[in-house]
Amino acid sequence: MSGTGSVEELGAHAARTGAVALLRIRSRATALAILPAGVAVVLLVAGAQGRIGSGVWSTVSWAVTACAAVVLLLAAAVAVVVARARPAVTPTVPLTEAAAPDLYRLVRDLADRLDVPAPSAIALTPDCDSWLEDRTHPAAQPGSTDLKGFTRARRRHLPAAPVLVIGSPFLWWMRVAELRAVLAPVVAGTGPSAHPDIAAARRFVRGLDAAVGDAEVPGQGLVRRIPAAFVGWIARVLLRGCRGHAAEMERGVAAAASGRAQEVDHGLRIVAQEQVGLAYAGWDRLLTRVALPAWRMGRWPSRLDAGVVSALTELSRRDRLAEGYASRLGERPACDLIEEPGAADEAASLLAARLFHGGPAETGPGWSPVDWQQYPEEVVDRKWRTEAARLHRVLDAMGVAPGVSVRVPDTVQGPAPGDGAAVPTLARVIDHLATPGADSEALAAGIGAAVARDEEKASPRLPTGASGTSAAGTGAGAGTGPVDLWGTVPVPLFPLQPPRTGTELLADHVVAMVCCAAVDTAGASPGLDWLDGPALLVDGGRRSDLGAPVLSLVEDGDAEPLLSWLTAVGVRTDKPVRLG
Repeated sequence: MSGTGSVEELGAHAARTGAVALLRIRSRATALAILPAGVAVVLLVAGAQGRIGSGVWSTVSWAVTACAAVVLLLAAAVAVVVARARPAVTPTVPLTEAAAPDLYRLVRDLADRLDVPAPSAIALTPDCDSWLEDRTHPAAQPGSTDLKGFTRARRRHLPAAPVLVIGSPFLWWMRVAELRAVLAPVVAGTGPSAHPDIAAARRFVRGLDAAVGDAEVPGQGLVRRIPAAFVGWIARVLLRGCRGHAAEMERGVAAAASGRAQEVDHGLRIVAQEQVGLAYAGWDRLLTRVALPAWRMGRWPSRLDAGVVSALTELSRRDRLAEGYASRLGERPACDLIEEPGAADEAASLLAARLFHGGPAETGPGWSPVDWQQYPEEVVDRKWRTEAARLHRVLDAMGVAPGVSVRVPDTVQGPAPGDGAAVPTLARVIDHLATPGADSEALAAGIGAAVARDEEKASPRLPTGASGTSAAGTGAGAGTGPVDLWGTVPVPLFPLQPPRTGTELLADHVVAMVCCAAVDTAGASPGLDWLDGPALLVDGGRRSDLGAPVLSLVEDGDAEPLLSWLTAVGVRTDKPVRLG
């Protein structure tokens, strides 16, 4: 027996052992539920045959019968709730075969090589991971969400094979051969998934987990809350007993799938795994440094996956450890396997905004897409102007006098010339923070409160459970609601960053004010850095040394480092700044 076969057989054996243990727990729970009924039947039959006398035994028989009836009713209610509970389903962008025929062909060929059932469908997730997801539960079927690409016949006959979920960044960064190598152990998992015991055990565990989730849904009335709490308690007890066996089963499934896929593109898989780590690093930087500022401005970048390629190409240019990765770009990218990659990218980008930021599920007022070419002007410059305006509003509310009083020129938006109104200047901010005894904490607290108010006002949210996609998402085969499967789960599901502190917000706003002054008085311009997000371009080059001087001013009240920086760049602190 070969080493590969041994690993696969050992994993399959472990998976079956775990599945049998889970089914045994289910059988024991069922037996415990019908035990009082069995005792009641024995007593009633014995009484009817005269083997036990009347009186006390008759009372005992009827008491046990009543208890059995109650237990059976409760057990039936729990079983119905567990069977009908809606399992958690990952929000994805479905890809129909018409939208990605080459990708479906690649996956089917891979399944044939591995001698396993092909996945029933393919979907994209805005994350750097790939997995199989069972959606055979009726609540997860297209009939319940009206997703496109499924016929009525398929709605009546639920697919047995799981859905293959692929991380969308993989499609844009990886080459076709690399994607096939990465997907091989994932697709191989359809083999163990088809085993009856493993499938039944997984349905049992998912049902218990869904029942616990349903019991914890807020807003239920007293009539529903008490029974739901009882069912949730029973499900939690059973889940605690299942935890170890379920983990053993899934480890066995993973080992069996990995063993089966060993002979398929084994050498290439090692290289492809390096690309997985690189894609994850680029995706994380793109979301936290580039996408998040845009989301906070009410704009969502519509080509996030394409941005991953730019970010990782930039990383390969800067980092010697990544040398050679850019040369791969001459090979065919995996996104070519999709008929309309741009439409799929847009749908995945909107879903990413929904998952990681909690934005609306469709474009609307205050929530619109933005292309990368428009990003510097429509996101970076607008972000700086908005934050600078907020900073001066808080200073006005605190009664801080302007550092320099000038009349408003015709080119600056604001009060009409001649009314004696002072315009916002960078000198006002620096003078206030550098003044001994200045209350920077009060300013930071005021900015934090203003940010909270503005975000609440400028973030239109759809009602929970509302759905929709952009027209591009629908064109990619995304359907009319890739997030419908959330049910009542609140969003965002995966916030990218914890709330910013007052000091961090104040530093960001001072940086924004400095950048506005640099643009207005020193000929600088807003730009986009693929790894760090909004950037200030001076003489065509990025200036990344502004953070330390601003922190010295904000935290220590020391204005000298910032004044030196401003002098070197040629920024005039006494000139008016246009605010957003």
